Amino acid sequence: MENHPDFETATFAGGCFWCTEAVFLKLAGVKSVTSGYMGGKTVNPTYKEVCTGETGHAEVIQIVFDNTVISFSELLEVFFATHDPTTLNRQGNDIGTQYRSEIFYHDDTQREIAEKYIALLNAENAFGKKVVTKLSGASEFYLADDYHQNFYERNPEQSYCSFAIPPKIAKLESKFADKLK
Repeated sequence: MENHPDFETATFAGGCFWCTEAVFLKLAGVKSVTSGYMGGKTVNPTYKEVCTGETGHAEVIQIVFDNTVISFSELLEVFFATHDPTTLNRQGNDIGTQYRSEIFYHDDTQREIAEKYIALLNAENAFGKKVVTKLSGASEFYLADDYHQNFYERNPEQSYCSFAIPPKIAKLESKFADKLK
């Protein structure tokens, strides 16, 4: 699937991967969303290791999308609208470097688009505070365990999910209704 000429990959860290995955799975043009880890020094890290904050990895989602249906810029718009890009190493009650806001770009075009988008958000003072989202070149992606994949879809009643994810999906549905599947 990833070899289709119109398919691209985007990798975002925006807090807990359960929360970000649930949002992006609803978008038209998104072919897959996979939870994993990126940006650290440990080879094949486990969830438990990443949770210590000592591996340097962020919880990420890797998105394969059809750029004829949804653009990288539109994915960025959803990314910034559905998490807090002004808090360093934190999303809500999730605290630690593994919950940082980071865009792992896959080519110079993605880097340039993300740089311009962040500069625009800061110039417009879109969040009332400076965006602290980090930009880094994509590095080795480590797949999270199977039980993390499509977690919200399989566990909607799990207490953390039922608290944290519905407000993100409501925001998505109200602000990006034209981009939903």
